Amino acid sequence: MNKYLGYIFKYTFLSVLALFVLVPVFATFMGGFKTNGGLRINPIGFPKEFHFDIYREIIGSATTWRYALNSLNIAFFTVVLVLLLASMAAFTFSHIKFAGQNFIYSYLLLGLMFPLAVAIVPIFTINNTFLHIFNTHWAIILPQVAFGLGSAVLFFRGFFEQLPYELFEAARVDGIGYVGFYFRFILPLSTPILATVGVLTLVSSWNSFLLPLIMLGTDKAVHPWPLGLMNYQGEFTVDWPRILAFISVNLAPAVAGLTGGAVKG
Repeated sequence: MNKYLGYIFKYTFLSVLALFVLVPVFATFMGGFKTNGGLRINPIGFPKEFHFDIYREIIGSATTWRYALNSLNIAFFTVVLVLLLASMAAFTFSHIKFAGQNFIYSYLLLGLMFPLAVAIVPIFTINNTFLHIFNTHWAIILPQVAFGLGSAVLFFRGFFEQLPYELFEAARVDGIGYVGFYFRFILPLSTPILATVGVLTLVSSWNSFLLPLIMLGTDKAVHPWPLGLMNYQGEFTVDWPRILAFISVNLAPAVAGLTGGAVKG
């Protein structure tokens, strides 16, 4: 009896939690099909009449695709660099013993306790004065990679340490070195953790707002989705159906990434 009560409580709690998450997403998506008047009368439910013009206009706009391509460019290089550097570092920490290993690993994990907002001024100074990459996508990519490495290495190391050490010994007998073992064995076996870390990094990069706001200037040609939303809201201040439709289009890749990662995990 207690077992069934536990199941009932668990699924009831998860259902309520899902409603808190899904209802705002549903209301946002449906809001793009309404008029301003219809949105005021019925902000959450289905519209009495679906208006597809706003979604067609947003999806068919060159500005929308420019924002999307900018976000995709930033996210792509961020994900690739985080996966490559973090997996290499985690492989080193897991299978290669060297002096100062624990100290370096602990120092790397300190980044998890260092908020990005605190480092905005130093990052801006480095990007603008030393690297001269201000107002370029690399001014976003490099800090995102740096702040994403700590958690990614933590995930990868936990996974790599579960791999049988006999596999590495067999590879050494066959004359395969560390680099060959990493590319020929570790990476093919790491598809689940690669997918998990990749999805988390993708969603984090796609939704990043503070870094683009500070590191990119007023040139809208390099703005990603979050800044595009700010520009869009400034242009259509009181047209809430249009703004909600733009947010819905922006949410689609992030939601697809999360659900895709859930299936792969």
